[in-house]
Amino acid sequence: MEKDSGNFPAQGRARPLVVRQRLMVETFDRRLRALDGPDTLRSLAVLDAAAQSLIAMVPADVWCAVLLDPATMLDTGGQHEHGFPEGVMPRLFEIEHAEQAGADNIRVLARRPLPASLLSRTMKGELGANIYYQDVLRPEGLADELRVVLRDGRRIRGLIVLCRACGSAPFTAADVRLAAALSAPAARSLRGSFLLSGIDRADVPDAPGLLILDGDHQMRYVSPTAERWLGTVPERHTTSRSLPLAVGAIAAGARGVPPGHQVTSRLRSSTGHWLTCRAWRSVPRDGAAECSNSGTSRCEPLTYISIGPSHPGELTAIVLDAYGLTAREREIAQLVLIGRSTSQVAETLHISTYTVQDHLRHIFDKAGVRSRRELTGELFFRHYLPYLMEPPLSKDGRMRADPQHGSS
Repeated sequence: MEKDSGNFPAQGRARPLVVRQRLMVETFDRRLRALDGPDTLRSLAVLDAAAQSLIAMVPADVWCAVLLDPATMLDTGGQHEHGFPEGVMPRLFEIEHAEQAGADNIRVLARRPLPASLLSRTMKGELGANIYYQDVLRPEGLADELRVVLRDGRRIRGLIVLCRACGSAPFTAADVRLAAALSAPAARSLRGSFLLSGIDRADVPDAPGLLILDGDHQMRYVSPTAERWLGTVPERHTTSRSLPLAVGAIAAGARGVPPGHQVTSRLRSSTGHWLTCRAWRSVPRDGAAECSNSGTSRCEPLTYISIGPSHPGELTAIVLDAYGLTAREREIAQLVLIGRSTSQVAETLHISTYTVQDHLRHIFDKAGVRSRRELTGELFFRHYLPYLMEPPLSKDGRMRADPQHGSS
């Protein structure tokens, strides 16, 4: 495997850490602005911008960045041009998803307060005892690995992995803190990119929807899911395309902040549940199709609004319907997929551990597996791995059943 030189440049390491963190985030913002408008602000482009911004500050011999389904923490594609060779990937997937082994497994890292972790520090110098190091890193001549999960609240949307070879300068504690500073900004940008490019057929009950308003705050686009949520806003409309006043207010609020910054508001739905609206502006380039038809010669700012349930419970993994799971079984299966123990599942759902175990037996029977790990492996290798090159992702980044292929 070809590797970069171990003599990494200083990359401004003499500067205070807080300055380096700010420069890295500013570099990420510039890379996002350089993308070709909202229609091409795809999740992979955002992920690549985040990884490149981190690599500029924390160089690595081998690195990759992956998108993760926030409902299951299973891979849904990514940037692997500078990553592990293909021959390593089957064993890597087994360790990561089927066995869920290793001290810095995604599911373990997701539960830690700090989103970044260095394997050698986690293992306290005993790398040889780590199965991931034994079977993946050491055979490729790699000495250590730094991971950062891209976390937006409780939801994990991606992972960036940096490795250094034997003979290269080791990662430092400052490198770990620098990587951690990119987690939230990158995750927020991924959330926005999914809203703009994800699949929306209004059949994911807890997903957000998207509206796009022109410079005159007229609706240019409303997704099926957004239309469904707008229908629950308790307000009379003069026309079917009228914007509820509560939503119009947040759109107006977005005018008062710089493009790209979000304004957030909550409103009560007619069902008694709370909805969260997030609005932000983007100015298209001259000549873009999204330019307003208001008669002016320049492009007007577009306002993007996401609308969906406030603080929802665990996301509904639609693909689990393939096994005929009940609503409660889907809840439990999903908590298991993101690494929750029986007691943690019971606490989250306010049921007894005996009830959890009883549901798990039914889940395993329906999925044709015998354990939690087999369930995760079955789901990944059967429903996720075949679509990694072009996964059907919803508007919040979760894998969903592709109607062209089915979900079985």
